[in-house]
Amino acid sequence: MFAISKQQSKNRSAFMRIFVTGGTGFIGSHLVKQAMQQGEEVVVLRRSPTSVPRIQWDSSPVFVDAEMADVKREDFENCDAVVHLAAHSAKVPYDTMENCILHNVLEPLKLVQTAISAGVTRFVIAGSCFEYGTSGERYERIPVDAPLEPTSTYATSKAMASIAFSGLASMTNSQISIHRIFHVFGEGGELDSRMWPSMRRAALNGEDFEMSAGEQLRDFIPVEEVASKLLKAATDATENCGAAKIVNLGTGKAQTLSQFARFWWHKWNAPGQLKIGAVPYRQNEVMCYVPEI
Repeated sequence: MFAISKQQSKNRSAFMRIFVTGGTGFIGSHLVKQAMQQGEEVVVLRRSPTSVPRIQWDSSPVFVDAEMADVKREDFENCDAVVHLAAHSAKVPYDTMENCILHNVLEPLKLVQTAISAGVTRFVIAGSCFEYGTSGERYERIPVDAPLEPTSTYATSKAMASIAFSGLASMTNSQISIHRIFHVFGEGGELDSRMWPSMRRAALNGEDFEMSAGEQLRDFIPVEEVASKLLKAATDATENCGAAKIVNLGTGKAQTLSQFARFWWHKWNAPGQLKIGAVPYRQNEVMCYVPEI
């Protein structure tokens, strides 16, 4: 492996144009920033001109202001790859099954088929570790061919999308990679209600932080690393077309929630108390989500 020089990046930008959904979101903001720094041309789909990225970009991409269902063939002009990061109802409380299927399966399928009709052959799809659901508890390391046994409307729709995109890859001879992202965290736009930013806010404000007993095994991966891996998948022309590739996107390192919490609490020199075991586990909590990498 070797680093891409600035000159090489400039040369590559002449032929690499990436269309990104969810580009102003948590992972998307980091991916778009890295892509532009690498010299790629980036087209970002956003619902409204008022949508702003979670982190500051050094330059501006091309914007397509439209709902996903309304994207047109010409919006993919000269695009080499599509990175689909947009997701509907990815946090509690989840939306209805019907709405999750509409926004996480049917609309993305239409978007990808429109891109295929415009000549795009390479697609990077953001999946979720929660597609594995309860089957995760039967593995020390979850393989990509583990049964999909989701336990929420959101995870069910993402599992359905994985199956649908796998079939589409075979039917259209397109290169589609589905990346089941494990527990991403970090600065720059993670939802305030999630564990890491909630804990960080409490730590920096000198407050106590209440959490479950923290016995859940997880694979925590920094958002910058997730963005980098997805970008590499979008710009790597060595993959064969015609079949979907399922990827577990994590570090391969398992740790409990309590270990993760104690590490960061100490790193932040938090004066408050970390109250492990103060709240109950969530309903249908899956205790092990660790991928085979």
